Amino acid sequence: MLSSPWARFSSNSCCLCCHVRTGTIILGVWYLIINSVVLLILLSALTDPDQYHLTSAELGGEFEFMDDANMCIATAISLLMILICAMATYGAYKQHAAWIIPFFCYQIFDFALNTLVAISVLVYPSTIQDYLRQLPSNFPYKEEIMSVNPTCLVVIILLFISIILAFKGYLISCVWNCYRYINGRNNSDVLVYITTNDTAVLLPPYDDPANGAAKDPPPPYVSA
Repeated sequence: MLSSPWARFSSNSCCLCCHVRTGTIILGVWYLIINSVVLLILLSALTDPDQYHLTSAELGGEFEFMDDANMCIATAISLLMILICAMATYGAYKQHAAWIIPFFCYQIFDFALNTLVAISVLVYPSTIQDYLRQLPSNFPYKEEIMSVNPTCLVVIILLFISIILAFKGYLISCVWNCYRYINGRNNSDVLVYITTNDTAVLLPPYDDPANGAAKDPPPPYVSA
């Protein structure tokens, strides 16, 4: 029997201990908590700007850390992420496959961005040193990081990004398998419902089980 090439990668378990549906719910709740914390920090920064305001002297540059426009954009993104994560959690819990699609698209987008970062580091390794020079002078361990051999620094960063990409790819596969599982289960339920209804329709009226007992067949028609 021929099967889809993606079937070999599909599994109903994740992390070797739980179902993909449970794993998707846990993942959605985890992202929901993180984005809620970020939203609370942003809202507190909007209500009290002096507490989170960093001057250009503290940053060692001629720019501000974050102005009101950027804060509003970050707040809107956090609200959107909370909505997407809540939809994924609800969709996995109530077995609505369509509700998981926005969260899956976000995962693909995030994976693509991290892949572009890895490619840019590999193609332009000198950008790492340029980025380190732009950091504030009081940034923790700035001098120690800049003293590392540039080649070793690139290898370490690429290895770190590769581990992150592998982990993100595994999470993407878990969410995708959850979507396939819920979608396949819903389709099978629809087929069972249709088959059951067709069987009920094909029953003769005198064998209708809803009446409690079988009826006698009608007498044959005799012409005069």
